[in-house]
Amino acid sequence: MKNELNDNMLSFISTTHDSLMLGIARRVKERRLEKDWTQRALAVKAGISFGSFRRFESSGEISLRSLIMIAFALGTEDDFLGLFSTQTYRSIDELMNVSKAKQRKRGGKNE
Repeated sequence: MKNELNDNMLSFISTTHDSLMLGIARRVKERRLEKDWTQRALAVKAGISFGSFRRFESSGEISLRSLIMIAFALGTEDDFLGLFSTQTYRSIDELMNVSKAKQRKRGGKNE
């Protein structure tokens, strides 16, 4: 029973990963087509192999480095600047506790 639950959880997580990866690949394709670039042209501009780029558009799989190089080629590198930059809270109490902890900080003796 426990293995079944783990398998179901992994299946759910995998589907979520796949849909996120494919969504990013779809949006890259949309930006590429807006610029009227071929897959090969964008791969060359990004400095990655054509095969890697073609696989990315079809499967969503690509290295982070290559994805960032594609973003630079498309002029969308700023989209990465906000990634993971905002802290999320699960409840208002968690937010309040963080706020209280920040208020309690004091300067050093030499300030």
